[in-house]
Amino acid sequence: MNITSKGQVTIPLRIRNRFGLKPGTAVEFVTEGDKVVLKPQKRGAKDSVDQWLGEATGFLRGKSTDGLMKITRGED
Repeated sequence: MNITSKGQVTIPLRIRNRFGLKPGTAVEFVTEGDKVVLKPQKRGAKDSVDQWLGEATGFLRGKSTDGLMKITRGED
């Protein structure tokens, strides 16, 4: 198996099936001594900005402009 010029490698089907690696599965590379290990990313492993954005998405949806301005000014 070779790494492409773009740094890509194909994970064999039997390994994808065994570990439930489907398209869109978030993975991470972890070094263990002189090895590099590919692991499914655990929930909560996102960085804090990504987590904040996920929680904040849609927070202001449906509010009026006046309501949004009150929130930004801390007037609730």
